[in-house]
Formats: sequence, C-alpha cells, structure tokens
Amino acid sequence: MKQSPFLYVAITTLLLITITIMCSMNFPFNWIFYLTVIGQILVVIMVYKVLKDKYTTNKTFEHFYEDHPFEPIEVRAENENFR
Repeated sequence: MKQSPFLYVAITTLLLITITIMCSMNFPFNWIFYLTVIGQILVVIMVYKVLKDKYTTNKTFEHFYEDHPFEPIEVRAENENFR
C-alpha cells in the first residue's frame, strides 16, 4: 500500500501548531526545545517525502488552478486619449 505524503504534512503541521500553543501558554523550556528539534527533523522528512513522491499530472501552467479556472480578461478603456 502506497503511503501518501499528506500524512507527513499533517503530522508536522499539527506538531508545529502545538509548539506554538505551548509557547504561548508558558510550558517548560525543555518540552518546547525537544519538540522543536523533533519538529525540525519532521520538516526535513516531510520535504523529502513530498519531493520523492511519484505524482504525475497532465495539467500545465495554462490550466492555472482547477478550482478557479483562469480566463483572459479583455480590458477596454472608454477614453483612449489620455492627454
């Protein structure tokens, strides 16, 4: 079974958000320090997994975003003589 890199993204994001909350709640420094080190290691692993994922698509830059298709807009000036 192929494991998606989105699991790594979710775990890393949750850990780093947890560290931010712990900093604002004045948790002991050693907890925050060790979780930050673990978070940095997870960021490296996450980047590696995302970059090595065998994901292919037939989309190009001409497709822009799937949820918001890009269509050129023609802009016409009412008065083309600006002087």
